[in-house]
Amino acid sequence: MGSGHYIWAIFFFASLCSASLANNAKINFREKEKKVLDQILGAGKYDARIRPSGINGTENAPTLVYVNMFLRSISKIDDYKMEYSVQLTFREQWTDERLKFDDIQGRLKYLTLTEANRVWMPDLFFSNEKEGHFHNIIMPNVYIRIFPNGSVLYSIRISLTLACPMNLKLYPLDRQICSLRMASYGWTTNDLVFLWKEGDPVQVVKNLHLPRFTLEKFLTDYCNSKTNTGEYSCLKVDLLFKREFSYYLIQIYIPCCMLVIVSWVSFWLDQGAVPARVSLGVTTLLTMATQTSGINASLPPVSYTKAIDVWTGVCLTFVFGALLEFALVNYASRSDIHKENLKKKRRDLEQASLDAASDLLDTDSNATFAMPLVRHPGDPMALEKLRQCEVHMQPPKRPNCCKTWLSKFPTRSKRIDVISRITFPLVFALFNLVYWSTYLFREEEDE
Repeated sequence: MGSGHYIWAIFFFASLCSASLANNAKINFREKEKKVLDQILGAGKYDARIRPSGINGTENAPTLVYVNMFLRSISKIDDYKMEYSVQLTFREQWTDERLKFDDIQGRLKYLTLTEANRVWMPDLFFSNEKEGHFHNIIMPNVYIRIFPNGSVLYSIRISLTLACPMNLKLYPLDRQICSLRMASYGWTTNDLVFLWKEGDPVQVVKNLHLPRFTLEKFLTDYCNSKTNTGEYSCLKVDLLFKREFSYYLIQIYIPCCMLVIVSWVSFWLDQGAVPARVSLGVTTLLTMATQTSGINASLPPVSYTKAIDVWTGVCLTFVFGALLEFALVNYASRSDIHKENLKKKRRDLEQASLDAASDLLDTDSNATFAMPLVRHPGDPMALEKLRQCEVHMQPPKRPNCCKTWLSKFPTRSKRIDVISRITFPLVFALFNLVYWSTYLFREEEDE
C-alpha cells in the first residue's frame, strides 16, 4: 500500500509540472506574438504611408489587391428613389513583404489586428454609394490578419445604400439590374489594381428573402474608368432582380378588372333608372381614378409610358365609356319618345281625316257616280297594282341575322344597351389578349 501511494504521488506531481510548463509555454507564445508585432510594426520599422511593392517585390509594378464579399442581406429596393440597401462582409487581401515574420515552426499561423491604421490600406470606395456606415456593436466589426508570408487579409462588415437606375417601361413585369461598384480613389492602375478573388468571389446568404423581388443571379466584372488624372481600377457586381408579379396581380390587376366589370352592370339596368345608372358610373369612375393615382404615387414621374400605365389607362377608358354609353342611351330614349309622339299625332290626324271622309260619304249616299271602264295612267289604283307586281318580280333577299335579332328591340336606346352588353366584354377580352401577349413576350426577349 505504501509503494502504491508513492507512485500516485509521483504521477500527480508530474501532471502538475507538465500543466505548469504548458501554461508557461502559452505565456511565452503570447509574448512571442507581441515581440513579432513589435518587430514588424515597431517605430521606425514600418511606414503605413508607403504602398507595398508589386509582384515578387518589384518596385515599379502595381500592388495587387484581391477582393471578395459575402452578401448578408438586401433590406429594400426602392422604386421611387431608385436605390437599394445591402449589408455585406467585405474582404481585401494583398501581400506586403515588409510584414513577413517567423511562424515558429508553424505554430504561429497569423497575427490579428483591430486597428486598420497600423498597416497600409487600399483606398477603395463605393462609387454608386448614397449612404453607408460601419457596425460598432459591441465592438467594431473589423479585423486584420497578417500571415507569415506577408499576406494581409482585411475584413469588415458594412451597410450601404446604393443608387440603382431603373428602366420601368415593363413595370410591374420587369427585371432590374442593380450594380455594386468599387474603385480606387487616388491610386491609378500604375500603382494599384483590384482583382476578383478566384473561385467564388461573391457569396450570398442562403434563403435570401426580399418582399417584392427575387435575386435571380449575379455577375462579376471589371469597370476601369479613365479620367483627366489617369486610369483607375474598378470592380462591379451586377445583381439581377426579378419583380414578384403575384403582389401586383392581387393588388392592382384583379381590382381594376372588377371595377370594369361592375361598370357594365349599367347596361342591364332599366333605361328609366337614371339615378342608379349615373351613380354607378360616377362611383366606378372615381374609384378607378383613385386607384390610378395611388399606383402612380409609389413610382417616380418618368417621361415614358409604363406597362401599368397602359393597363390603368385602358381600364379607366372602359369605365368612362360605360358612363358615356348611358348618356347616349338617355339621348336615344328621349328621341324615341319624341318620335313616338309624332307618330301618335300622325295617326290621330289620319283617323280624323278618315272619320271626316266617312261622314261626307254618308251625306252624299243618294248621289250616283259612273265608274269608268278604262283607268287613266295616272290613276292611283293602277299605280298601286303596278308597284305590287314589281315587288313580286324582285328576287327574295336573304334574311340578315343581326337585323332580325335587333328587330326584336323596337327602340334605339334598347338596341344600344344590347349591343354594349356584347361589345364591351369582347373588346376588353381582346385588349387582355394583346396586352399580356405583348408584355410577357417582351419580358422573355429582354432575358
